Amino acid sequence: METNTYDYSADTAEVTPQPSPHAPVIAVIHASVGSGHKAAANAIAEALERLRGTEGVLQDVVIDVLDILDFGRIRFDGNKTAAAFTGPTRPIYDITWRYVLTGRFLWGGGTAWSRLMFPAFTTYVQEKRPLAVICTHITAANVAVGARMLTGSSYPIVCVPTDYEIEGWWPHKDADLFCVPTEFMAETLRPRKVDESSIEITGIPVRQGFVKTHDRAQCRAQFALPADKTVVLVMAGAALPQPYVRFRAAIEQTLPYLRSFDRMHFVFLPGKDKAYADHLRAVFTGMKLPNVSVLNYVEDMAALMHACDLAVLKSGGLTTTECLCAELPMILLGKSYGQEKANTTMLTAFGASMHATTSRELIMQLHHLHEHPEALRALLVNASALRRPDAAEDIVRATMRRVGATAPKSKHFAKFYWGGKPAHTR
Repeated sequence: METNTYDYSADTAEVTPQPSPHAPVIAVIHASVGSGHKAAANAIAEALERLRGTEGVLQDVVIDVLDILDFGRIRFDGNKTAAAFTGPTRPIYDITWRYVLTGRFLWGGGTAWSRLMFPAFTTYVQEKRPLAVICTHITAANVAVGARMLTGSSYPIVCVPTDYEIEGWWPHKDADLFCVPTEFMAETLRPRKVDESSIEITGIPVRQGFVKTHDRAQCRAQFALPADKTVVLVMAGAALPQPYVRFRAAIEQTLPYLRSFDRMHFVFLPGKDKAYADHLRAVFTGMKLPNVSVLNYVEDMAALMHACDLAVLKSGGLTTTECLCAELPMILLGKSYGQEKANTTMLTAFGASMHATTSRELIMQLHHLHEHPEALRALLVNASALRRPDAAEDIVRATMRRVGATAPKSKHFAKFYWGGKPAHTR
């Protein structure tokens, strides 16, 4: 397999090939299963670029942003595979996520995945000898563990989960650091016998644009939004429509009621789904709704979030974190499963978001906020306890402290072990 070395540009958010295979390398690895893992990897790469020449980041370091699925012996579409668990199979996925290797019998790590599925990544490690590997997906972390064992390397492996609870398949015993968003997740890791020195509360990394202060009036003008209304962003799209089928069904049932919110303006974001965007425009034209907009795919999501007062969205870990950092209050819509259920539980427990499981409940909550807009401020105050805008840079600093301090690991094909009593029942 041909691999490229990449240098990440924080200004253009693009990855460009660099012809310097012998330069020191830091690999940031995601998996193209949804968009959140890649977005988190890009945020960390941006932070590495900003810290170049400081905080232990070498001036000439090459930053590789890689999709671990590109190295697979069998190539498959991660997004389509993930979408297969968004229909009737959602409860099966929920059971798998909540109960497999999350009790006392635990997964430690090993060479299994590297030997069977990802020998190309082992070759990459052999050639590049990275200074560190930062992983935003469990597959990436496990493959990095196996490649390190097989090549006798000693780079630190940093695990960065992108949700507010952690799955059981992370390589608990063979990873060097877990960068987690809250103390709640640290409590999950301790009974799994992850050493306290290997846990840091950093937050989930987001790109710099979501953190920077924006001029709201300018952002609203950019998207042709009214300056005198509460702007509600309805995030109803992604690369594939399947994960949003139930979300969209609930939204469709609210459309006849939008006219009654005369002090609100609703912005619908269908993502890359042009057919759904056209459908919404046709419906709104037929209904002659005066307080709605439909946008095509938006590149500058940070500016759009800063233009709005409230978001209605699914409870994905990365998107909700972007809302936290952009100081955008949230209503999480729909019954959630797996990690999204954990995200919903965490955000609502802090009072950082509202949650509606049906269209009727959503309409009630919108009416409440329509009549009492000061409640939006309360959501922001509560969300500040979870907001960690410097997460990406903190992850980089924590990583660099471990470069050169990791001893080679013994080889094993698969490691299972007994942990303590789980801190949280699922």
